Amino acid sequence: MALEIGLLGPWQILAGDEPVRLAGQRRVGVLARLSLDTGRVVRADRILADIWEDSSAATAAKQLHIVISKLREALGPHATEELIETVPGGYRLALDPDRVDAHLFARLAERARTACAEGDSAAADGLFRAALRLWRGEPLAGLTAPWARIEAARLEEEHHTVVEDHAELRLAAGDHHTLATDLAAHVRAHPLRERPAAQLMLALHRAGRPSEALDVYQGTRRVMVAELGIEPGAELRRLHQAVLAKDPALDLATPARRTTVSEPYVPAELPADTHAFTARAAEIDHLRAALDPAQGPAIAVIDGPGGIGKSALAVHVAHALAARFTDGVIYLDLHGATDGLRPLAPIEALGRLLRSLGLDGPAVPATADEAAARYRSLTSARNVLIILDNALDTRQVRPLIPAGSGCAAVITSRQALTSVDGASRLNLSGLGPSDSTALLARIAGPGRVHAEPEAAGRIIELCGGLPLALRIAAARLAARPGWTLSHLADRLADATRRLDTLEHADLAVRAGIAVSLHHLGEEPGGRDAAHVLPLLGLLDTPTHTPAATAALAGWPEARAEAALERLLDARLLEPAGHGRYRFHDLIRLYAREQPPAEPAAALRRGLHHYLATANTATGLVHVQAGKPACAADQPGVALAGAREAGRWIEAERDNLLAVARQAGDPGTAVGLAIALHWPFNYRGWVTQLADVHRNAAEAAARCGDWAGQAQVEGFLGWIHRDQGRYGQAIDHLERAVACWDRAALPHRKAGPLNKLGVVHTVTGRLDLALENLAQALDLAEEAGDHYARGAVLNNRVHVLYRQGRFEEAVEQARAAIAEWDGVGMPYGEGVSRATLARALMHAGRLTEAADTHQVALTLMREAGYRIGYAVTAWWSAQTRHALGRHAEARQDWRNCFDALLESRLLTQADVDGLLDQPVPDMPGPIRHML
Repeated sequence: MALEIGLLGPWQILAGDEPVRLAGQRRVGVLARLSLDTGRVVRADRILADIWEDSSAATAAKQLHIVISKLREALGPHATEELIETVPGGYRLALDPDRVDAHLFARLAERARTACAEGDSAAADGLFRAALRLWRGEPLAGLTAPWARIEAARLEEEHHTVVEDHAELRLAAGDHHTLATDLAAHVRAHPLRERPAAQLMLALHRAGRPSEALDVYQGTRRVMVAELGIEPGAELRRLHQAVLAKDPALDLATPARRTTVSEPYVPAELPADTHAFTARAAEIDHLRAALDPAQGPAIAVIDGPGGIGKSALAVHVAHALAARFTDGVIYLDLHGATDGLRPLAPIEALGRLLRSLGLDGPAVPATADEAAARYRSLTSARNVLIILDNALDTRQVRPLIPAGSGCAAVITSRQALTSVDGASRLNLSGLGPSDSTALLARIAGPGRVHAEPEAAGRIIELCGGLPLALRIAAARLAARPGWTLSHLADRLADATRRLDTLEHADLAVRAGIAVSLHHLGEEPGGRDAAHVLPLLGLLDTPTHTPAATAALAGWPEARAEAALERLLDARLLEPAGHGRYRFHDLIRLYAREQPPAEPAAALRRGLHHYLATANTATGLVHVQAGKPACAADQPGVALAGAREAGRWIEAERDNLLAVARQAGDPGTAVGLAIALHWPFNYRGWVTQLADVHRNAAEAAARCGDWAGQAQVEGFLGWIHRDQGRYGQAIDHLERAVACWDRAALPHRKAGPLNKLGVVHTVTGRLDLALENLAQALDLAEEAGDHYARGAVLNNRVHVLYRQGRFEEAVEQARAAIAEWDGVGMPYGEGVSRATLARALMHAGRLTEAADTHQVALTLMREAGYRIGYAVTAWWSAQTRHALGRHAEARQDWRNCFDALLESRLLTQADVDGLLDQPVPDMPGPIRHML
């Protein structure tokens, strides 16, 4: 096992992942001294001078010989050859220099500089980052001798130089926004270094923060004058003058837009390990070896028929290896073998993987190519294990394979996936007799199996060695202590229960499930569970709740919950959190093949359960949402107020998206799309509804529902606006206007015209914005619609203060607030008070603006309008910062970022990076909002 020696931080020696202990400061000192010159001869007199200092030469030489002997004794068990060689005049450490972090750091830095010189910026960036990740703290920490402090200072200087060389590369690549954050701490820690100060000034200037760039210069100058009595060098002074003059030569000719994640979100998504996992020792050893991170990027493919235990094996091995992967473990079911659920498209799978890596909302790219590139970037320098379960084919998984050399992927599929490059393959077959017996005994109890060995053999034979069938059969025994193994064997032998499907691997799971389901139908209290199982297969939702199940069955909720619990006991459902259940995909396969009586009616009840509750939630969250687009056939969940509605939306988000995509009839599809808009908007999630709204718009168009199409086209315009895709936003909004005309509801055009005004405002087309808003205002006044008037007046304010018409803007904002007084809606009043604060801020009335922002924040918190709260907190912070109230501004920024973090629109790493900035950059998720 190769040794690794760490000098770039507290001194350490590792053999594998285990530390090697050395007793005595001189042993540590000698080995450290040799490590600094790994592979080269270090003269004995040099070691004596450095380590022994004032000791007599004769005694010290003898002691050195003893220390070398003790070091060889300590290191010997971890090497096949002698690590410390005696050579004429001294000693040599015979270790690969890359096993000493200081040497590896120097080699990576040199390769990075070579790549820079050759014009390969991407390779240079990766090499610089790899080198800098080796640093763990102060070099040679714990060694206090003069020679160690001299070497530590040399290493520190090398570190500073590499940080600054990398900063030069990042400046050239256009990474000035993130670089400004990263360099700020370096400049504070080393205020006399002019090069990073100049780099930070240039980064801030290019990021549109020239005043902060000038502050950096003044701070550097003050320190240099105070401590050295000299002015900054000519280069820094010239840069100062160029920033003052706004010299265009400082601008980047072809800036590259790039986002980096400084601290990755660490997922831990593995399903629970199977308690009854048995055998597969050879397969486990194979996978352990295949996934060894020392071998570089590792891919293992497990293939075999349904029910053979591919997923269970992958999860079991992943649990055993999880500690190796410091950046987490991600589990993703690709639905390639799930009947009734379409396989995940690459863009859907990439979206889920990116969310697992800490991104969400607008931070997730909308196209497959962009999402794949972002995924490769996030995994390129991580140490993460990814389980891609139930893959359909190679085309589905190819974009999902991580890029980093420290990553590993386990893919399970019914197909062999032979064209996955560089993969280690494992074909899984059934369990042999001894392993099947062990599995049966582990669940049912060894005493019962040993008491009836012949009956156990019959069960194993009838189950065909298929793990899921064996597990179900054994679970029945465990749940019924009074049953004998002979009794269960006789039931399995009955052709009406087992049939002949155990002869075909793909039918084996069906046979096992059929046995369990049939038994449920014979037992007291089990008939309801047997009835519910096929009903659950009708819905495409990831999880099932008692309330939704009750709607499917047409039962009271308590009865539905009892049936779900019984299915859970029978291992036909799995727990998915408090009050939630989910299928194993193979169980879902069976359920979808057993349609209940009147499936269309049951499915409509299930979909309309979600539609009814979403309509209720929308009415509670956004009281002016209007009459539901589609009245539901079901009562839905009774929600007591906006807060409870918000909790329901968050808990059911994935199920709501699933049913909205599943809805077949146009009325339900349009109704769900419209019902989800406001609750999702309040949390900043509207981008997740893009495909839902597109499908609903197409459905509405097919059946001539112009009003429904108008609404979802307007929402699509909203989504594109939030993503900064203004041309597409305008197309959808103009389509919405046309649809309202076709619906003979011209007054409803006020909504999309109002939104068009917003788009033109943020794109600087202010005259056109005023024209759209004037049209919207006329329509709102004709209809006597206070809500629409308040919204339009509010948005006019943003145009007016952009035109420098500050007093008009303030007057218009107060008029908007007055409109909301008649509506009784904290959301609207909060938005308009925030807009008033913006107008006051631009008018230079900062104290009034600061006070008004706080009122707006209170109203938005009361309304549960999380994304609006984040935007308002951001501008409140800017106002307080301008007033010099820096502690209050810092709290507002934190409140803004916390709200975005709560909606998973920022990662914790994003938040930490923003808070490290003296004046944080505006977060991406709110950058395109007024």
